[in-house]
Amino acid sequence: MNEYFIIIGQGLAGTFLSYYLRKAGKKILVIDEPKPYTASKAASGVINPVTGRRIVTTWMIDKLMPFAVNAYTELEKELNTSFIQQRNVLDFHPTPQMQIAFDERLKEDDTYLQYPNNAEQWRNYFNYPFGIGEINPCYLVDLKTMLSEWRKVLKENNLLVEEKIAVDDIIEQYKNATIIFCDGIASAKSKYFNLLPFAPNKGEALIVEINDLPATNIFKQGISIVPWTNNLFWVGSSYEWNYSDANPSEVFKQKTEAQLKYWLKIPFKIIDHLASERPANLERRPFVGLHPLYKNIGILNGLGTKGCTLAPYFANELTQHFINGNGINPLADVQRFSKILSK
Repeated sequence: MNEYFIIIGQGLAGTFLSYYLRKAGKKILVIDEPKPYTASKAASGVINPVTGRRIVTTWMIDKLMPFAVNAYTELEKELNTSFIQQRNVLDFHPTPQMQIAFDERLKEDDTYLQYPNNAEQWRNYFNYPFGIGEINPCYLVDLKTMLSEWRKVLKENNLLVEEKIAVDDIIEQYKNATIIFCDGIASAKSKYFNLLPFAPNKGEALIVEINDLPATNIFKQGISIVPWTNNLFWVGSSYEWNYSDANPSEVFKQKTEAQLKYWLKIPFKIIDHLASERPANLERRPFVGLHPLYKNIGILNGLGTKGCTLAPYFANELTQHFINGNGINPLADVQRFSKILSK
């Protein structure tokens, strides 16, 4: 295996992969064109162990969440800053059926579910006729701080190229390196990985000033209200599968504003509107490992909406594969698509 690694992209996947490879003493270079909004930069930063209307635990969460929390805490120490905090989700049931569903799931498995203490206090802030459930523990990562602080480390050590370079030029220039694509949605159009079952979707969120809302929790009722910075909150998100562009849309803004007016009892002010494309995939499992035909070309991608949870674990798993020859989880290993990629 090559001792030199070129990492294309410095989102969540590229950040953790470059961190683990550098920590292991490998020579790295990250190539990342600066962009104002990417999937990682526009994400809420939430680590939530349950998902969906059926309130089921997410894939591998008992391994993924403790690993992620340890990884973010370790990186905090490395960067001498703070960007992960426990912020449990308060789930405001929008219908009596959802309240019943939560109650039933709580009886079946209370590992991550409970009823909140002092639920009535939230009537000062929200309209909710059908009660509240709590998901515990959940975590919130300040991705803006984490990504920018790691970028400073890369810059200071001359490990970052901040420009757009054609993939063919990278392959030609770094023939003796292992090149890993951590470039989000761009991999769906790459000639090396465009046959993978990517299912790109568009996400949007509003940045909203809510001066009187405590930043103690993540609040959810169809949309989520997530602490951002100071008195600002991230509000979203949408999942659009058919879209003409990746720009913020007036339809989303109007719909979300109407939902906030219905749900919140306190004033709010819209400050910003974000949008980005997510590199989701049909299997809802990441793409990790080396191309079956091009042994010096790999991928860490397809993390979808669970990037904060998945990125640390699978970046470490890929690093250990490179260094010690350890196996990659077969449900994530890109070799599961070897027939498709070998065409």
